[in-house]
Amino acid sequence: MSGFSEIWVYLATSPLTWLGATLVAFVLALRIGALLGNSPLANSVLLSAAMLIPVLLLTGTSYPTYFEGAQFVHFLLGPATVSLAVPLYRNLAAVKRSIVPIAVALVAGSVTAMGSALAIAAIFGAPPEVLASIAPKSVSAPIAMELAKSLGGIPSLAAVLVILTGVTGAIIVTPLMNALGTKNYAARGFAVGVASHGIGTARALQVNDMAGAFAGIAMALNGAFTAILLTGFLLLR
Repeated sequence: MSGFSEIWVYLATSPLTWLGATLVAFVLALRIGALLGNSPLANSVLLSAAMLIPVLLLTGTSYPTYFEGAQFVHFLLGPATVSLAVPLYRNLAAVKRSIVPIAVALVAGSVTAMGSALAIAAIFGAPPEVLASIAPKSVSAPIAMELAKSLGGIPSLAAVLVILTGVTGAIIVTPLMNALGTKNYAARGFAVGVASHGIGTARALQVNDMAGAFAGIAMALNGAFTAILLTGFLLLR
């Protein structure tokens, strides 16, 4: 056991350990998802977190130590976001034909996503800092954390809410759209992109190329629109 402890002390301080653990967890999550027929419940982000969190707790590894190794994956979020331009380019003609519906759906979706969450939290008596953290839950984590900080919220709470929103949206979007009888993949993709940012967009890309293109557009536009809305509120406050 002493030999194992010495090896673990060395591995725990190596950045490659947690990078490797993250990649292994994600690959396993993808395999599990494939075995389950890419079921919405087999969300790769959710499964990866379910594998990594117990390991971090059992080894007593702090988040900063973990992130030091896994930050390369975080860096790749930038190129991954840029790569969403590929399905957008493939479906550019359909996007051009839908400029007006896109604008209307963006405003309706963004306002509803913020308003409904804030109303429910306020009814249950959430304090102002929690409300400020909830407001940007449907945009990507870097934007949400900065907005929450500006509004007097808690950036770390905003990040957690963003992930929960994304995973929830990615899980329920397919069965929900099927239940509603929505067969237009552009509409399905845009809806999940507005509500569930990057994680929802990844699910849309898994289902259909056009859905992925419109989800990517929705994610980008909603990030900008939400930032404008909340910044305007901050200036008027």
